[in-house]
Amino acid sequence: YNTQAGWGVNVQLPWISRSHYHIHNHHGAKIAERWRINEAGDARVTLRMPLGEQKNLDMLLGVKLPTGRTTVANSDNDIAERTLQPGTGSTDTLLGFAYRAPSAGPHGWFAQALWQHATAVRNSYRPGDQVSIDAGWRYALNADVSAAIQANWQYRARDEGRNAEPDDSGSRMLNLSPGVVYALDRDTQVHAFVQLPVYAHVNGVQLTQGRNVT
Repeated sequence: YNTQAGWGVNVQLPWISRSHYHIHNHHGAKIAERWRINEAGDARVTLRMPLGEQKNLDMLLGVKLPTGRTTVANSDNDIAERTLQPGTGSTDTLLGFAYRAPSAGPHGWFAQALWQHATAVRNSYRPGDQVSIDAGWRYALNADVSAAIQANWQYRARDEGRNAEPDDSGSRMLNLSPGVVYALDRDTQVHAFVQLPVYAHVNGVQLTQGRNVT
């Protein structure tokens, strides 16, 4: 929801649909374990506050709430690892800034930085701090279609706590995301992006993706 003065509030409730399968080596025995997760994750509420009279620079202040479960188990009653769960169990503070460049013909660009920190945790698991920096450029091909490209950088610190795996958590990622935006009408847009890895570093052993499609 946005106001004429430039203030806005954004509420998100993600739906997590995740299938996971791995082989667990337990004292020489190989045990197959599977999970299928389909439920709501952690909700986010973000307030956008304009800084200055031009309304191009915004401060972002928000909270991530522990609405997603952290005890999802499979058919063998084995609880999934915390990083697989739809929720982290933590209440996180969100702080950032977003800048939208003034319109200059068919061109437009933006930049955003966001920091996420777990301020309240439970069950001895604290997800690592996250810092994301995004920058994007957009060019209007005509009144309805625009080409776009984004660079997305994300840093995540190691998780902490008895139920965490600090040796196998934490990462630095840089992705390049070309895409296209189509305006159905003045208020509705459809977009498609392909996120390609440019640089990836993870601590320990972690799964990474070759590409993401939005």
